[in-house]
Amino acid sequence: MAGPTGRGPSLGAALGYLLRSQVTPRHRLSTYNARHWHAQLSQLTGTRRGYQALEDAGLGVTTQTLINWLSDPEYNVRRSYQDIIHTAYENAAIVPADPIPDHVKRGQFEISGIVKTGDDERERGTRRASPLRIDASRGDWSEIERLWMTGDLDDDTFEDHFIDDIIVADIGEGTDGWDFPGTAYAVELR
Repeated sequence: MAGPTGRGPSLGAALGYLLRSQVTPRHRLSTYNARHWHAQLSQLTGTRRGYQALEDAGLGVTTQTLINWLSDPEYNVRRSYQDIIHTAYENAAIVPADPIPDHVKRGQFEISGIVKTGDDERERGTRRASPLRIDASRGDWSEIERLWMTGDLDDDTFEDHFIDDIIVADIGEGTDGWDFPGTAYAVELR
């Protein structure tokens, strides 16, 4: 039975699609788009998450002060408090990424598409050539995980680290490194 599959115009895009189908990436909530400190404060004080973000950012004011600020958008609020409100708002707007699950880090990956090492270039995952099989449990996922959690794991970076940290750890450098110059890839997780 086939496992989850990612497809894309590059190996990195296919890997990214596969990972996003398994876990939620770091992202910004679309409802957090207020610009003015008063609108941000109003939105923050409307939820428990918002109050926690204000507390975590270090806003230490009385309930009466909050009521005064919320009742008048032109209230003279010091710049330092406006900065704290803005920081809390940005922190509340970001939803952290789910960690990469063990079944991905320990999985067997089957890569279909053009694979090149040295002078050997062929399309894998066809009737004439089996997919490139990678045992991901032998690799080092630490840098991929760090980039994923910070929201900095783009397709090109994912491809580079997957080659260097996962493929090479499993099957070695190849004849002259690994390259994936094709325009269509499928990555199946087993």
